[in-house]
Amino acid sequence: MRRILAPLIAAALAAPALAGALREDFGEQALAQEMARRPVVLLGEVHDNAAQHAVRVAAVRRLVAGGARPAIAFEQFDRERQADIDRARGETPPPGSTVAEHLIAQARPARGWDWRLYRPFVELALEYELPIVAANLSRAEAMRVATHGFAAVFDDGARERFALDALPPPLLAAHEQAVDDGHCNRMPAEALPAMARAQIARDLVLAQSIRPYFARGVVLLTGNGHARNDIGVPFFLDDAERARVITIGLLERGPAGEEDWAQRFDVAFGTPVQPREDPCATIPPRR
Repeated sequence: MRRILAPLIAAALAAPALAGALREDFGEQALAQEMARRPVVLLGEVHDNAAQHAVRVAAVRRLVAGGARPAIAFEQFDRERQADIDRARGETPPPGSTVAEHLIAQARPARGWDWRLYRPFVELALEYELPIVAANLSRAEAMRVATHGFAAVFDDGARERFALDALPPPLLAAHEQAVDDGHCNRMPAEALPAMARAQIARDLVLAQSIRPYFARGVVLLTGNGHARNDIGVPFFLDDAERARVITIGLLERGPAGEEDWAQRFDVAFGTPVQPREDPCATIPPRR
């Protein structure tokens, strides 16, 4: 596996040979064309961006209408809910509820997801009888990793295969920086290593969840941080698997920084910015 070659990993983290400039032609046709290039699509998002979700579901529909039959994998469903999802697909929903709504309710997703944005993907998967994959590590398991280390969730075989107990320092540092950036650079420094471990564990579980669908194809709906080439899900794929994958970042246009982020994906599109309150307003300053 690539990650065993520490010098090569460090070089890739320092200067990934990835895509170029941020694309400005964001739309369902352009996105669907990029998705059709490889059978496995890591399709990034800003979770609350309604414009991104509308284009993404239209692009996935276009892809499927063209004959593709990928599984649809959701970061929004925790992996232990797979049996609930499979069971709910065959049940009659209660009065006043659709099959998609019933399935989402039975899967008991974690708080914080706006299912008005994700339900169309569930409906599309049901319409075309596509596998729906519960792909994420639960919040409870992520907390166990953060508190007790990777052995709290992963067995000896997984820890050895993916070198979890000897991850490259540049990878850990990059994850800590990403976590800190995601919290407005206000996180206590002593909390960053634990939170980075949890994020790494999520990347590995997402990779494990989509791996069984590489032959038929799969679209993983996930945050941009998990889709990025340098430290996200692709880190836990071997070279043969990586050759079947395209990573797509959807980056809100802002005052600066998108061009740097674009280098972290095979393809990156600039998208409208979702109006929202300042996410940093409720985070206290770093001690």
